[in-house]
This record gives sequence, structure tokens and C-alpha cells, in this order.
Amino acid sequence: MRITPATTTPAHTPAHTPAHTPTHTSAHTTTNTSGATDTVLLLAPRINETGLQLRTAAGRRGLRAFTATSWQAPEELLGSAAHVHVYGGPLFGDAVGQALGLALLEPAATWLAELPRELTGRRVSCTTLAEARRLRGPAFVKPPADKVFAARVYDDGCALPGPDVLDGDTPVQVSEVVRFRREYRLFVLDGTVRAASRYAVDGELSVAPLGADAAEVLAFAADVLAADGPALPSAAVVDVGPTDGGWAVVEANAAWASGGYAADPDGVLDVVLRAAGPLTQLPSTDRPFLRDLPEIVR
Repeated sequence: MRITPATTTPAHTPAHTPAHTPTHTSAHTTTNTSGATDTVLLLAPRINETGLQLRTAAGRRGLRAFTATSWQAPEELLGSAAHVHVYGGPLFGDAVGQALGLALLEPAATWLAELPRELTGRRVSCTTLAEARRLRGPAFVKPPADKVFAARVYDDGCALPGPDVLDGDTPVQVSEVVRFRREYRLFVLDGTVRAASRYAVDGELSVAPLGADAAEVLAFAADVLAADGPALPSAAVVDVGPTDGGWAVVEANAAWASGGYAADPDGVLDVVLRAAGPLTQLPSTDRPFLRDLPEIVR
């Protein structure tokens, strides 16, 4: 099922997804005279349930799905004419991205902090780990992108990783503590929700399709995606949910590194293909959202 918006925080292991109806990919794909496609979906070596689902969905479309055997860009893809897209965590993206000429999109680290308060339901700020260590009360603290330390509620700044573990200039996001009663993951492409899933209830893993919650989830998603404020890349993941004070945004993340839970794998694949593909195919409007990839010496 393809989901579109209504018109009117913990990381978990993705769960199995029920049957679905395939949808058309938004990525550029070419086919040679034998019917084989030159588009490749490259998956990280430690393939998770979402990766398995995407591999199956890609195969139904005639795309080549390739599971890496190491944390390096596969030799057979280096310098090839294939249009490579990737799904895996940040470490894998960094390991293969530059060598394969990939454009990996991710929301700006300041996106949540720059949203209107009526959409976040709490105060959110971006600062450094050194500043966060001065906190004298409980706060939810997380790295805005990579998981260099646990994202959770800390009793105060003294409980955060010390200077012997992480440099003080490490970027962090600090939020007021709120309780999300339920949490939903939205895979967004060009401002449209293409797939969605519930993934938590009261902070505990609870994976399910949207079901009866769909209208309420998508109505709030439409408000978020139409709001004046910071932009998102054309392909991203946005997590939302109701709090005791109303609906709020949990966070936004890179689609190519996010679990799909019970979301339709075909919709997830649409978003992943755009979020992590050839730099040569990148729309100019997405350039501000490029992940800075390290150069890997082989």
C-alpha cells in the first residue's frame, strides 16, 4: 500500500513486514537488451530484516541486489557503469560512499531544533557535548546523526560521556523530557509519506502497521511536511507520535540507515533509492543535505 498524507526515539531491530502491493521505483533505472537492469542495491554485510525485505522488493523490480561481504566497496562495483544505491548504517555508508560515487542524504543536524515549538512539543537545542555536560537537571540528549553515544534521558550533564571518551566539541541535541505514548516512522519522498509503521508504545518496541491510527498519524504528518521552517532532503525518515500534550515530532533521520519495521517495503525502497544513490543523479536542491563522506584508503 502506498501512503500519502491526509489533505486536511529509541532504536530497535526492524520486524517482519506483511504482504504488500509493489509500487514503481522513483530511481533512475536503465535496462539493456537482455532485460537486465544496471541499477544495484548494495546492502551492508550485517543485513537486518529491513535489508532482507528491500532485497526481495528490489528483485521483484528487476534490480540487482548485492550484499557486501566486507566493510569495503565491492571490487566488482568499483568503476562499473552500474547505478549503485546503498542501504546500511552510517559506518557502512562512510566505508563505501566515496569510492562508489554516492550521494547520501541526511536531514540537517539542526532540523528538529529549528521546527516550530507547536510541532516539537518541547524545547530542543543544538549544542556541544562540553556545554551539555553542564546540565544540572534531566534532559534527553543524543548525537544528531551518528550514534557515538546512547540517546536517552540523562539525569544531568555529569552522566554524559566524559572527555576521556568523546571530545567536548562533539555536536549534541538536547531536549526537554517528554513521554511519547506511541511512536510512528514515516518514509517521506518529495513531501509525501510513501510508507509508515508504528514502532513503539510507551518507549517499548511495539511494531505494527498504522491500522486505525493511520488518519491521525497522516494528518499530523501533513502539518509537519507543510509547515514553514527548516527543509528536509527529498528523501528522509520522520518519526512522530502523541505525547501527553498533543502530537509532536520525535526526530528525523537518513532513510538509507533507518529500519522499516512494519512499513511497506516497496514504499521504503522508493525512499531509500533516492536517499542513497549516484551523485551524478542528485537534484541540485538536495546538495545541502549531502553527508560528508570520508576518503577511505584501500
